[in-house]
Amino acid sequence: MKNIASWLTITLVSLVLCACAAVDAGSGGAGEMEIRSGKIEQITMTQMQTNHDSGVGAILGGLAGVGIGSLIGSGTGRDVAMVAGALAGAAGGNYAEKKKYDQPQQAQQIIVRTKSGVLVSVTQPVNAALSKGQSVYIEGTGNEARVVPQS
Repeated sequence: MKNIASWLTITLVSLVLCACAAVDAGSGGAGEMEIRSGKIEQITMTQMQTNHDSGVGAILGGLAGVGIGSLIGSGTGRDVAMVAGALAGAAGGNYAEKKKYDQPQQAQQIIVRTKSGVLVSVTQPVNAALSKGQSVYIEGTGNEARVVPQS
């Protein structure tokens, strides 16, 4: 009985620790970043899917499920209820988090002609300070790329 509770505790602590992300140059931390410059050729309104898979909903739901499961029965039945509660709570918490926070958000697809003549397309959240013909910087590459006005 205590062995199951110990393993459950270790598993939950492991999940919490694994949810912490390492910061590197590609995720906004210290490091080098490529910056290109150019002029905006076109701005098109669109939507982009958010990605809030932080796991917080699953962790909180799992903890709530363990708490509720611990109120049921005694002995082995209680342990089973705690595990079942943790699983059901984690699934429910993850579903609730996705339902609430994974909604498409307004975005803009910006096409920039760099000084070398290359066209670059970046989709990012709406930035009202950007307009067609404006001189801009393109910071980063890939999914991390952002268009920002030159000051």
